Amino acid sequence: MKVLVMNCGSSSLKYQLIDMENESVLAKGICERIGADGSVLTHKPTGKDKYVVEQAMPDHGVAVQLVLDALQDKEHGVIESADEITAIGHRVLHAGTIYSDATLVTEDVKKVVRDCFDLGPLHNPANLIGIEACEKAMPGKPNVAVFDTAFGMNIPKKAAMYAIPYEYYEKYSIRRYGFHGTSHMFVSGETVKLLGKEDAKVIVCHIGNGASISASIGGKCVDTSMGLTPLEGLVMGTRSGDVDPAVLQFICNHEDISVDEMLNILNKKSGLLGISGVSSDFRDVRQAAVDGNERAQLAMDTYKYRVAKYIGSYTAAMNGVDAITFTAGVGENAPDLRKDICDYLGYLGVELDEEKNENVHGETTVISTPESKVKVIVLPTNEELAIARETAKLV
Repeated sequence: MKVLVMNCGSSSLKYQLIDMENESVLAKGICERIGADGSVLTHKPTGKDKYVVEQAMPDHGVAVQLVLDALQDKEHGVIESADEITAIGHRVLHAGTIYSDATLVTEDVKKVVRDCFDLGPLHNPANLIGIEACEKAMPGKPNVAVFDTAFGMNIPKKAAMYAIPYEYYEKYSIRRYGFHGTSHMFVSGETVKLLGKEDAKVIVCHIGNGASISASIGGKCVDTSMGLTPLEGLVMGTRSGDVDPAVLQFICNHEDISVDEMLNILNKKSGLLGISGVSSDFRDVRQAAVDGNERAQLAMDTYKYRVAKYIGSYTAAMNGVDAITFTAGVGENAPDLRKDICDYLGYLGVELDEEKNENVHGETTVISTPESKVKVIVLPTNEELAIARETAKLV
């Protein structure tokens, strides 16, 4: 069985073709600048050279067809025809409370995704466009929606609820959903396997430009840092994370701006960028801090402190923790960040092996000492494989 995994953004399309017999990646790539000048497809077949196609992509339909052409290309392809593709798995951000488990795409599923555009304005429209483009390009092939909220949807109601009038939950399904679900599901599950303990208490730190933390017991989520939208929780590249709601009213009144404008600021102009004034990229802010920029240093300190604080709260929520696992772009590649966060965790008996922490590169590694009471792990995430697995289960 071969599964094509699609992750559509507003102007991009990431993909992987995975052979589920051995879970090997046959090819992967990305279409960038869809709907804009300078559209480009970068296609990388496993074991072959990278293949770049610079061609206009006015919409996702054209991008999907270019992906299929690349997969079947005589020189750079990995399949002879699209008939070899069994199913297409799609990352979909939000389906409210209607769907949480992966599901075969139907007209009703598409309607729910469309109805949730206001909950995921940047992602849901693009996700739906990608689904419909695949339906048109490969009629009759099963499409599976794997929801980013699936992992967090299972948290206990006491963790899901906001302390606002209950009628808003009943009328609008306002609750905490959590995001980065496929990553948290994959990494927590792999951590449980690594520990060899079925009821392991695991905290996963998915730290990238977007960042979130989950707590799980035996691979089942009990809490997660993102909420109704991906804005809640940690300090991120451009997102504020947790903020007193009264801050919105105060700034709106004093700056004479709308709530929509304020939310745009919280989503796109805050976080590391907002505090440092330098960049939303962790690497740029870290370098600025090293060079003596005090605001950049403050941004770094705030960023790490928020992660450590969530780890502490989730340890309390689970009444203990067996492993803390770092993943995603920053979590996997920033040893100084991992060390500084672990320095807060001495009360848990965390002891870092500094040599292992400094030298881990792209593979699952335990970076704590044998004496550490809590295992600290670096584990590369694989959202595409998680989506492929969910798709294969259904088809």
